[in-house]
Amino acid sequence: MMAASLLRRDKNATAAHLKAELNRTDNSSGVRQLQELLDVVLNPEKPAEDKEALDWCKCLIAGGDGFEEFCLTVRSYDNATLCGLVWTANFVAYRCRTCGISPCMSLCAECFNNGDHTGHDFNMFRSQAGGACDCGDSNVMRESGFCRRHRLRTGENIPSIPRDLLLMSEMVLPRFILCIIQYLRDGYVEPDTSTERDLQKVLQQLEPQISFLEELTKMGGAMRTVLTKILTNQQTFKELSMGIDWVNELICKALWDCFRVAIYYQVHLPFTKEKVLQNHRNLIKPFLSSDACVIESLKHKCFLEELLFWTIKYEFPQKMVTFLLNMLPDQDYKITFTKTFVQHYAFIMKTLMKSHESDTMSNRIVHISVQLFSNEELARHVTEECQLLDIMVTVLLYMMESCLIKSELQDEENSRHVVVNCSEALLKNNTYWPLVSDFINILSHQSVAKKFLEDHSLLMLWMSFVSFFQGMNLNKRELNEHVEFESQTYYAAFAAELEACAQPMWGLLTHCKVKETQEYTKTVVRYCLETLQIWFDAIGFIDEPAPNQVTFHLPLHRYYAMFLSKAVKCQGLDLDSLLPDQEMLMKIMVHPLQIQASLSEVHSNMWVRNGLQIKGQAMTYVQSHFCNSMIDPDMYLLQVCASKLDPDYFISSVFERFKVVDLLTMASQHQNAVLDSEQERPMLEGALTFLVILTSLRIHLGERSNRELITSANRSIPENPNPKSGVVPGSCSFEDMLSAVADFKAPVFEPGGSMQQGMYTPKAEVWEKEFDPIMVILRTVYRRDVQSAMDRYTAFMKQFGIHTGNPWPPYKERTPLHPCYKGLIRLLHCKTLHIVIFTLLYKIWMDHQNVSEHVLCMVLYLIELGLDNQEPCIEEHCHDSWFPGTNLLSNLHHIINFVRVRVPETAPEAKREDFPSTSAEASNMREAQVFSLVAERRRKFQEIINRSTTEAAQVVRPKSSSTRWVPPGTPPQLVTEILEIRESMLSLLLKLHQKLSSKQNSLSASWLEDMDTSRLAHGDGITAIERILTKAASRSCQIQRSIQDICGKVCPPVPPKKNSPTDKKTMDKEERRQRARERQQKLLAEFASRQKSFMETAMDVESPETESSMDFGASEVMESEILYDCVICGQSGPSTEDRPTGLVVLLQASSVLGHRCKSQEPKNLPTSDEEHIYPADTCGAAHDVRLTLMQRFFKDSSCLQSVSIGWDGGVYVQTCGHTLHIDCHKSYMESLRNDQVLQGFSVDKGEFTCPLCRQFANSVLPCRPGRGTEGGAWHSPTNKKTCVLVKEVEDLQEKMGHFPVSFSTKSNLTKEMELVIKDIKNTTQKKYMDYGKNPGSPDNDFLFMYSVASNTEVDACLFYQLFHVLAMHMRLYSIDSAYNPWTKLTQVAQDKEPDGFDEERPEVPMLYRDVPSLLIIFVLTMPQPLRKEHFSCVVKMLYNLQFTQALAALSAKFSSEERQAWSTSGALKKLSSNVWSPQSIEFTLQQFCLPFLRLACLLQHHLYGDNLNGCLEEEEFSSLAVCLGLLPSAPQPSNAVHSASCLEWPSNAFNMVTQWCAEVTRLSQTHAEQSLTLLIQDPQWAAPHLLQLPDNYNIIFQYYHRKSCTACKKVPKDPALCLVCGAFVCLKGMCCKQQGSCECILHSQHCGAATGIFLLINASVIIIIRGHRFCLWGSVYLDAHGEEDRDLRRGKPLFLCEERYRVLEQQWVSHTFDHINKRWGPHYNGL
Repeated sequence: MMAASLLRRDKNATAAHLKAELNRTDNSSGVRQLQELLDVVLNPEKPAEDKEALDWCKCLIAGGDGFEEFCLTVRSYDNATLCGLVWTANFVAYRCRTCGISPCMSLCAECFNNGDHTGHDFNMFRSQAGGACDCGDSNVMRESGFCRRHRLRTGENIPSIPRDLLLMSEMVLPRFILCIIQYLRDGYVEPDTSTERDLQKVLQQLEPQISFLEELTKMGGAMRTVLTKILTNQQTFKELSMGIDWVNELICKALWDCFRVAIYYQVHLPFTKEKVLQNHRNLIKPFLSSDACVIESLKHKCFLEELLFWTIKYEFPQKMVTFLLNMLPDQDYKITFTKTFVQHYAFIMKTLMKSHESDTMSNRIVHISVQLFSNEELARHVTEECQLLDIMVTVLLYMMESCLIKSELQDEENSRHVVVNCSEALLKNNTYWPLVSDFINILSHQSVAKKFLEDHSLLMLWMSFVSFFQGMNLNKRELNEHVEFESQTYYAAFAAELEACAQPMWGLLTHCKVKETQEYTKTVVRYCLETLQIWFDAIGFIDEPAPNQVTFHLPLHRYYAMFLSKAVKCQGLDLDSLLPDQEMLMKIMVHPLQIQASLSEVHSNMWVRNGLQIKGQAMTYVQSHFCNSMIDPDMYLLQVCASKLDPDYFISSVFERFKVVDLLTMASQHQNAVLDSEQERPMLEGALTFLVILTSLRIHLGERSNRELITSANRSIPENPNPKSGVVPGSCSFEDMLSAVADFKAPVFEPGGSMQQGMYTPKAEVWEKEFDPIMVILRTVYRRDVQSAMDRYTAFMKQFGIHTGNPWPPYKERTPLHPCYKGLIRLLHCKTLHIVIFTLLYKIWMDHQNVSEHVLCMVLYLIELGLDNQEPCIEEHCHDSWFPGTNLLSNLHHIINFVRVRVPETAPEAKREDFPSTSAEASNMREAQVFSLVAERRRKFQEIINRSTTEAAQVVRPKSSSTRWVPPGTPPQLVTEILEIRESMLSLLLKLHQKLSSKQNSLSASWLEDMDTSRLAHGDGITAIERILTKAASRSCQIQRSIQDICGKVCPPVPPKKNSPTDKKTMDKEERRQRARERQQKLLAEFASRQKSFMETAMDVESPETESSMDFGASEVMESEILYDCVICGQSGPSTEDRPTGLVVLLQASSVLGHRCKSQEPKNLPTSDEEHIYPADTCGAAHDVRLTLMQRFFKDSSCLQSVSIGWDGGVYVQTCGHTLHIDCHKSYMESLRNDQVLQGFSVDKGEFTCPLCRQFANSVLPCRPGRGTEGGAWHSPTNKKTCVLVKEVEDLQEKMGHFPVSFSTKSNLTKEMELVIKDIKNTTQKKYMDYGKNPGSPDNDFLFMYSVASNTEVDACLFYQLFHVLAMHMRLYSIDSAYNPWTKLTQVAQDKEPDGFDEERPEVPMLYRDVPSLLIIFVLTMPQPLRKEHFSCVVKMLYNLQFTQALAALSAKFSSEERQAWSTSGALKKLSSNVWSPQSIEFTLQQFCLPFLRLACLLQHHLYGDNLNGCLEEEEFSSLAVCLGLLPSAPQPSNAVHSASCLEWPSNAFNMVTQWCAEVTRLSQTHAEQSLTLLIQDPQWAAPHLLQLPDNYNIIFQYYHRKSCTACKKVPKDPALCLVCGAFVCLKGMCCKQQGSCECILHSQHCGAATGIFLLINASVIIIIRGHRFCLWGSVYLDAHGEEDRDLRRGKPLFLCEERYRVLEQQWVSHTFDHINKRWGPHYNGL
């Protein structure tokens, strides 16, 4: 009953009453009344969308005051020191690296702009998952970066909050939150039930309530404290939650299912040790029991826990996430909420895996977690108390368990290893990303990472997780048919390894840099080796990899490699103490080596049947984002294995794995059971290149050099290099290092608006001293990039005169190796490698097949590396040894006499006779074939590691490790032959020098003494050999003597017989090149001849006009017909009636002139609410107002002849100057219509490109036949009096109805003229043609046609042809002789009574008419050609009218005093200085008449060929007057010429002016103000300009990206700005769509006659709309490097580029968008 009475009262009064009751000492009555009221108001049985409950809560919380006033009062007690503003996805925020302590630091725009970040390294970014402002948080950023508000907050004394202010909040809010939870409980339906599940509907109904909670959090720290107490108070929750056991059961069931995750690995991880399980039983024990106390522990104990639970169940609704995050500035809440979040972590991830909107949910999870786990103290706290690390690793294992499949690597049938299935949605959609992101985040904290590294059982669990990725995405080589379906899941595999394995590894490595952390590294290395051994056993691996298989994913190997590197480099550990035994090293080596061999196989097209995806994997493996975590650790691990294993074994393994063992024979022919012939050379090059990289690379082995950075500069510099990549040495910034080694080449700006990216080019000293092609090969994705780097290196060599030929890759000396890796040098000093080198040198000298220049380059590189890295010689004499020892220097001059080889029966060697003649010589022969030696070495190594003979026999593979398709037929039998060699590596090098230099004695015996060593650093193969010989001679006297002995002997190389075909092939190649060059020169000469002929023809076309225009004194000279060249058929001829020729033209609507203003300065773009642009002062708006005013008072047809409408929607005509036959054009259009490969234009709309110059066009303008037949009479001067000429013009006016062509017999020319007129009309929109009161009337056509004539491009040929077509069309219209303007212009009418003003609207008075328009009308409607004397007469008469209009407009501006003074004789001398002077009046009159004189002079130039001479600005009036015949004398300064002296009246001037003024006074008597408005006209307009933009783009962005659209009142998703008028529009916005067109399209039609220039606010780029097409123009805002930032991805400060903006404006003014911009596409009215 009490509640009912309270409900009937006013809400504010009730709230005030209850607040007073609660403030009493005994407030039990008030509490009871409030509870009864809330029971009714917050009844969960009421519908959630009932707003009455929310209104009651607001009034009750405010305690009777207004809610807005209450909010302001609470905010005044805000004691929070943090901003904490929470934002969602796509919010624009800032990140300052200078001020940030954490890399995740971010600021809202308000805090950033109110802080001092001048000169800081900051960027703007668009948030992907949401975030919160860190301003005021000293744990995340430095206090110097705080904004003014939060910097001062710590020093302010905030008053204590009154007790009664939040009293009602403390009483009402618990019930309000409970009510929300009850609605969430009632609305949730399990997804597996039959009931329809509509969670969004529930959330939509609760949106006002949740928004109210969010609003409360924004009141500041005081209200957040109240909310924290309510959300975390267990007693309150217990009291209000009684009687809801079903909810507790639901919650317990959900959490029980999630906590069972912790025990799943007992079943699924068979190789997890029992001790690990034992250590984790404490974690999982509570969840293995059904004890009542355990169930009790799963129940929620406060509002916050249940609120988070339902937030998870409803898949993280955005409003709820924002509310929970808004509370984080309260520290007590933050701690409690973090613990609650960790307790629900497994439940969160399980819900994520089941979600259909995993992307959205992932973003919102990370939105929360990044705010919690970025704080190290808080992360450490929950790690210790809530076992966060254990939960994360366990949940990761559980997630991956759902997508495990059996591994098919190695032993497919018996394999016990399981890997993740990359085609599962979990990996393809990166569903694991939130968990991995959180894990990486907490590992960035040193205290947490150390706890992880100290927990051995946790490490073992993590290694088990990593092993799931070991060997995933296995590739099996297709040998027969092409794979049917190319899986594109490989990128998911690479992303998974990088994010889930590599990034946590880098995070751990950052905490293992000092000696104090040695034990951590040892532990990780130990567990890596244990897990690797388990993996080897699980896949059944012994020694040899399975053929035709490769996986690029070996995260266990890479963990082991990187922790080894860190242990040796940073922690001073001994490498040997961390390595396993030799057998394990052999196993570890196999799979990384297999990857390197497979890379060469892929590039050799051996995997071509597997499709393009295998190439994608090979390129991704070395790509810049992955190389630091993939190929680099693999190469380092191989270097470690190579340094510790027997070098002969390693080298033999390399060549075996690359399948080129059979190629390494001295026989000219061989059989390869594995490779095809075309695959041998790239595989051999790959093997040698791999050995060079292996022995040269120093990324993890020694002192860090700058070459990796220089390599990046040679290719492309990444925008944000990986800080773990090793590119940035020490603390030196990336920009500083980059500037030290490279020069910035500014971006190249193209007129079309696009821009080539700026790039860094290495400095000259870098090319000379630091360029390392080996690093380039390692880092390039495409092989063409290596050649590109070499091409630039070659260009540098030639530019500086260092080397004029084609240089080889330069050799670079390496930095010293760390002592632990000295064993790597043994690779260069092992007999197996020396045998390979000797064999390849011999094969190159003998020109055997499949050996290339690159092979020789790599062989020489290996020799030079061996000479620079010497090792003590180990003497070894055995029966199969080619060389006495292992030292390269000693073996260089060792002579090999005979070699036994196995060759096919068909080989040339098989037909030779045996060389040895005695048994003694035969006994000295040695059998030495590389593969047999490799097998011997491998058997020897098996004995070293104590393997039994039986097992060794099983381990050693036969030669053929792979199979390939063999064509039918029996291969030739192999026979054993003995070759006589008698060469050493030294002698072969000298002979190769002779061969490369093409000289028999290329080196003299004394060349070593004469050698200039400084020139040997760069050069070709000859230089490389000389450099090797010089180094060898300087290190060994014996080698020096051997070189001199060999050079002293005149022994030219004996070329094998098969040299001649090679030479012939080379000669044929050179001959073909020479012939190609000759053909090219011939084509260029022919093209130049045609071009010259075309220019001469063009000059011939112009010459008749030029001569006739210059020959004023000639009389009646007949001109020959003009010949036109058709650019389609190539024929030349005149344009005829039957076969007319046309001019290729582009017709486009334009409103550029309509945007002219009076001011010379462009208008500023508004960047605040106080700034505005007023369009009423533009030319187009002024003429619209004038025409509308005329139509109110005067006859409509007369109004349409008194103005020009070309300013808005006029037609602009331009041409490229090329002509074609009309019928040829029709055939051309038909061929374009049938061509399906069309881009950028629409043939159906008549669009095409000129067949010759490819300029865009849309019509053909017919050329008039036989121009100039009456040229003499047309141009001849006259001495006739003015009155005679006026009469002749009047007579011509009467003949203007005569049309020369009969309508009944239309010629082709006439038809085409009518078609082009139709095209002109169709170019612009109908609204720009119907200005009269009768749409579609002839008067509108008449107005449109003469407006087109006044808006054409200044081109003589085009103007003449267009003028002829318009004149023909205009003569179809007749002008009423009773109202002929010429009569009123030249004659005084007879006095008669004026008609009543209201009976019929009068003609427009002459003083109101547009004089330039009258000139165009007169010329177009008179018979053509018009004699020049008649044209001059028309100009003189119109000048009289223009001058009179100028006087009338000027007098209307006078004050009454000034008018009286000028009308009174002699009064001028008494006027004050502020009155108009004679000079100022004369200047004003001339300026008023100038636009008419300019147009008349230009028209005269095009019609009669008169020259247009330049003049000074002050002489312009007199120059134009003389040119038009208004003044007889030469041009004079305008101040010395009176404008009245140009007048020439046909009758009494006073009477004429009186008549004109009388027409005006009729209107002024009744409408004086309007009459004066029409009289005062100013034809002077400034040139059109685009808006003036601010220098800093951030000013535009901050104002407009949150501005609401004026049409739909919403903030556009893609806002755009018109740079012509400043209109703010929605790009692609459906909300503002009208008549099927979006707002940008509609605005371009309204503002620019279908031409629009828009700045896209969120992308900083310009978009151009032209008719039905659009294109991206580029950006006028550039960063400090002069580069664009499209879509604001980098977020660096952008500044206006004045040059680019001027180019954009010029293209707009000159209407050249269609010609200059090439990337056009249809917009389908969707912009």
